[in-house]
Amino acid sequence: MAQKRRKFSPEFRDEAVKMVVVESRPIAEVAREIQVNEGTLGTWVSRYRQEHAGEEPPLNISERARLRELERENRELRMKTEFLGKAAAFFAQEYR
Repeated sequence: MAQKRRKFSPEFRDEAVKMVVVESRPIAEVAREIQVNEGTLGTWVSRYRQEHAGEEPPLNISERARLRELERENRELRMKTEFLGKAAAFFAQEYR
């Protein structure tokens, strides 16, 4: 059964995007709260970020430190995943 396509006013879209961008809330959380599809809200947010790329405030010291910590953790997890993939391939070959 096809649903009728909902139309959202520009003001509604702007408020939804501000909830994500300004308040730093997850898209999924805001989408559930305002009863909009996550993909739709994600599109609105990415369009806003493209149009206002130079307007975002720079990261403060604690945000930079957190970003460095997450990047380091990401590198470690990628290395572990790569190692586990190679180990799995090695043991799969050995048992054939």
